[in-house]
Amino acid sequence: MRTDQIRTIARREYLTRIQSRGFWIATLLLPLVMGALVVVPALVLSRTKGTHRLAIVDAVGGIGERVKAELGETARAVTAPALDDLGHERSTESTAFEVTVVAGELDVAAQTAALDARVLAGELDSWIRIDTDTLAQGSVDYRAESVSNFLTQERLSRALSKVFAETRLATAGYEAATIVALTRPVDLATLKVTAEGVREEEGRTGIILATVLFMLLYSVTAIYGGLVMNGVLEEKSSRIVEVLLATTTPKELLYGKLLGIAGAGLTQLGVWALAIGALTAPGVLTALALGDGLVPTVPAPLLAHFLLHFLLGFLLFASMYAAIGAATNSVQEAQPLTAIVAPFLVAPVLFMWSVINDPDSTMAVVLSLIPTFTPLLMMLRIAVKSPPAWQIALGYALTTLFVVGLMALCARVYRVGILMYGKRPTFAELGRWIRRA
Repeated sequence: MRTDQIRTIARREYLTRIQSRGFWIATLLLPLVMGALVVVPALVLSRTKGTHRLAIVDAVGGIGERVKAELGETARAVTAPALDDLGHERSTESTAFEVTVVAGELDVAAQTAALDARVLAGELDSWIRIDTDTLAQGSVDYRAESVSNFLTQERLSRALSKVFAETRLATAGYEAATIVALTRPVDLATLKVTAEGVREEEGRTGIILATVLFMLLYSVTAIYGGLVMNGVLEEKSSRIVEVLLATTTPKELLYGKLLGIAGAGLTQLGVWALAIGALTAPGVLTALALGDGLVPTVPAPLLAHFLLHFLLGFLLFASMYAAIGAATNSVQEAQPLTAIVAPFLVAPVLFMWSVINDPDSTMAVVLSLIPTFTPLLMMLRIAVKSPPAWQIALGYALTTLFVVGLMALCARVYRVGILMYGKRPTFAELGRWIRRA
């Protein structure tokens, strides 16, 4: 093979894709959508100070005022998660409650109808009734014209739970404040042990990082594998490939195409990485300024593993997609054959959470060493908790050997199929192509 020919073809494939409008529209669309999803809701929430008008019918006496005091009548915009007196995490909802406490009437039906009418007339947003039955059973009817405001309901539910618990304890002869202090939930501080030392890091930050890297690798591999197949079909159907083969060999054409499209994929990943960094930078700087130490770090070795696993995964799946494209004549013919490739991409997604939960389990180790699963699952293990060096090295070695063999095998199919037109070959015919090419 002539490396200069492969470089020329790879350069052509790369420039053809990155110079197209569609490539940059697709590349920039994701960061724009992410930015809109992150920035717009935050701006709307920060500029919106809603007021929820709540009426509390207190048929017991004294409880309504305590719930009102717990909720507060001024807007409380919580800028970071915090625990309330019962150890529950407070939401970041900024709605202010405007609470009206009314005494319970003997004619419950009439009072219910009157308050429902006020809700329908827009005078109240919601109302609840507290009596001896609701206090004993712990079930309160939330009556409102709209019940989709789950954050407001959650905040109200926590306030009711606290007041009800304190009332029951006091009735039973216990001191509520003492009981709450003694039964406060345990705050489990997570400390990540690394070779550089120990640092505090929330478990969910590591999970988020691992999941983002996994899904990014999965989506880009699947998308660009499909682009290889479509590109081969386009060249084959337009007979451009016959002109190209006048100056190069099928193997050089295949390898150049794979490397060029892989370069386009890396370019897109780089743009997305910069966009993610720009979107998360304000939050990272704020966390660093507060000194909470909960910012997940992305070390250089992790990025290097990510790029290497992307290249291996891309070459693995793109080779199969190129062979499918060469063996068929249209996208309709190619679709049934892509079902052979799909399980190797989907299976790692099914095992993702099991690997995240226990990256050192026998199942996780074995699956991550299977070459078709290694690019995704080994990368996931490295992001969660770096495996032993021998497992990483073995994964690279097995996958590299498998990719080299698979590319040679697919090149045989590509060599014959790229110039074959007419009916779709059978599996027996594909076997003959591989043996005789």
